[in-house]
Amino acid sequence: MTGTLPEPFADWFAAQGWAPRRHQLAMLDAAAAGESVLLIAPTGGGKTLAGFLPTLVALAETPREGLHTLYVSPLKALATDVARNLMRPAEEMRLPVSVETRTGDTPANRRARQRTAPPNILLTTPESLAVLLTLADAPTMFAGLSSVVMDEVHALAGTKRGDQLALCLSRLMTLAPGCRRVGLSATVAHPAAIRAYVAAERVIDVADGAPPELEMMLPEGELSWSGHMGLDAAAQVMAGIRSAGMTIVFVNTRAQAELMFQALWRLNEPTLPIALHHGSLEVEQRRRVEAAMAGGKLRAVVATSSLDLGIDWGGVDQVIQIGAPKGVSRLLQRVGRANHRMDEASRAILVPANRFEVLECEAAILGLAGRELDGEPPRPGGLDVLAQHLLGLACSAPFRPDDVFEEVRRAAPYADLSRQDFDDVLMFVENGGYALAAYDRWRKLFRDSESRVHVRSERVARQHRMNIGTIVEAPLIKVRLAGKRRPGPVLGEVEEYFVNMLQPGDTFMFAGRLLKFLRLHENAAECAEGGTGEPMVPAYQGGRLPLTTSLANRVRGLLQNPANWELFPDGVQGWLKLQRARSRLPGRSDLLVETFPRGDRWYLVAYCFEGRNAHQTLGMLLTKRMERAAYAPLGFVATDYVLGIWSAEQPRDVAKLFDQDMLGDDLESWLAESSMLRRTFRNVAVIAGLIERHRPGAEKTRKQVTVNSDLIYDVLRRHQPDHILLRATRADAAGGLTDLSRIAGMLARIKGRIVHMVLSRVSPLAVPVLLEIGRESVRTRDDEERLLAEAEAIIAEATAEQEPRLAPLSRRAPRSAERRSAGRPVQARLFT
Repeated sequence: MTGTLPEPFADWFAAQGWAPRRHQLAMLDAAAAGESVLLIAPTGGGKTLAGFLPTLVALAETPREGLHTLYVSPLKALATDVARNLMRPAEEMRLPVSVETRTGDTPANRRARQRTAPPNILLTTPESLAVLLTLADAPTMFAGLSSVVMDEVHALAGTKRGDQLALCLSRLMTLAPGCRRVGLSATVAHPAAIRAYVAAERVIDVADGAPPELEMMLPEGELSWSGHMGLDAAAQVMAGIRSAGMTIVFVNTRAQAELMFQALWRLNEPTLPIALHHGSLEVEQRRRVEAAMAGGKLRAVVATSSLDLGIDWGGVDQVIQIGAPKGVSRLLQRVGRANHRMDEASRAILVPANRFEVLECEAAILGLAGRELDGEPPRPGGLDVLAQHLLGLACSAPFRPDDVFEEVRRAAPYADLSRQDFDDVLMFVENGGYALAAYDRWRKLFRDSESRVHVRSERVARQHRMNIGTIVEAPLIKVRLAGKRRPGPVLGEVEEYFVNMLQPGDTFMFAGRLLKFLRLHENAAECAEGGTGEPMVPAYQGGRLPLTTSLANRVRGLLQNPANWELFPDGVQGWLKLQRARSRLPGRSDLLVETFPRGDRWYLVAYCFEGRNAHQTLGMLLTKRMERAAYAPLGFVATDYVLGIWSAEQPRDVAKLFDQDMLGDDLESWLAESSMLRRTFRNVAVIAGLIERHRPGAEKTRKQVTVNSDLIYDVLRRHQPDHILLRATRADAAGGLTDLSRIAGMLARIKGRIVHMVLSRVSPLAVPVLLEIGRESVRTRDDEERLLAEAEAIIAEATAEQEPRLAPLSRRAPRSAERRSAGRPVQARLFT
């Protein structure tokens, strides 16, 4: 297998009108040398076939029984799609190859059969692989494994799912020492780190294909000052769909997907086949949509990141991205869904929802043109994931801690794991740790006279397998259509909190339908189609995409250089020129902070550009400082670009508010009581197995999980503050919900570079964040009219040439429910 294809494969390529690409032949060479490989190739470059080609050739030359190649995908849909595409050459060449998938959707009888008679090629996900490795027969099943193919490896490395997969791969190397690893990706921002993750001896980096064709589409009329849904552009989006063969309309949240689908459907006079696809829909509905896409039966599908990754939709003519993409790598991934051919340009249209998003979209287009891939480098592995993995190993067979410590350190995320941390994690799994050791429920392991670690009982093993996974979602409730005599079909799932807000007769949009809530029956929300009144839209925790640091830096650069402004539409150019005249523009390396009065309040607006999560944490810390300084903060609102705080007194010493010592005592004080840190601990506790979400015949509600985790959190803080789960929680706080690492980086960057502008009125650049204040309070049409009038007054004040008469902002209390505000920025009110 050196540089050429064996005859049946060469004939098959010729029959397709193809010639093997250089990197596909290089993959054969690497396999012949027994080398693990990282393949980085553009979308449409035949990565997946390249990854499997050595397997197909080996099995064609030497047929065998049992598992030869394991394929791991971050998406179940991707595993299913790859299996379908892989069967075509296997069947057409009549290869003696068996191919199957194994995911959470695989029937129980097939899963049982796969343990005793596995296929040659098994396609799965990190969670299903982790379950397989807890079984007593795992050593037998994987003993003959020759290769592991990790697809879209960039989407896993650096995440907790990636930590789980890395630990599983290290285990597989113990069970099958000669096994090769193959990593596949089109978008690798940190090649050295991903190479280490794959443990690749060779990197095959393919030159870029044809550059994509990108353009920006703006709604007719004046561009919105704020908002994130992009519904104003629905008419132009529908026109774009009509002009193309097949379109994927990407959005950033599931709530936005529902709203955009409804907006397009209302404009769909020719009744073109348009579908909806997101992760909360019932799996059968998603599969029907995927099959219709593969069969060329759709003109458009509105989708979230559920269709981001490398599924081969060969018939897609264009991608329309609604809202800013939040990162260059993410935009490249989505653009690659169109055309899906390496040598031909993919076409994509970006549709910003507001003025700030115009800046972000233009920055992303420039970043993509410069091939400036972004994203944070992989972080060290999570100790909570390690705890879950250690229990899984004991479920399969007893182990010696020394051996497993060395095995774990062979996984790249845990290469620097200390023996102390390992022993502390093992002790936690064994008995809960010092503070919890008296409780039998947390005693899950024991040691024999030879110091081997065993699982305490088969019941513990069963419970563990039910709770494997690192994706911690809020408890979900099925949405079901009510039937006359028997239950109707399940449409999907929404979070428990959303159902708890509904009253019989309330309407909401879900699965592309207008539904009327009838009752909660047997853990399902029973609904009927139709209804009256303004519908709610379910929103989901953790559903928003973070703004990357690299893209934020590029946006600051565009703002600072007026020579770039000609890239923007006239309305945005005028907005920036007016801002420069009234105040100043944010710089690349400084921090612009504006303060101004309005009504009976003072406003502080900081143009941080660090992302919504970081701004939310910063808002909490700053309001604590403002309280001590007697500025009487009343609340704050955080967007991806700006933090706005309103107070009763004028903030004066602004530079002191942003001093780096904020991350000292202030941070510790806030973290001690922070609801966000408690929520982070809750997720860590679920992953580590301290709190079991799933039990036979029952599932804990969100309230039960919260109460249990909060009680344990308080106990550990009082009696064992160095407990391994508290350490894991603090490590997670550097990113994720609190994003402390970005705050620390910003405070270091702006030290001595804070520009404080004291203004007499709201500035043009501050208008969007002020418009967000009170937006989530809308309950009735009268409230909406008042909010619209208030918005008009703010805009008029910011753009007027003369000093305007100041209009007070409303002090309405915020709603707990979302109607038309799904996906809005965080808004916190400290006092009412």
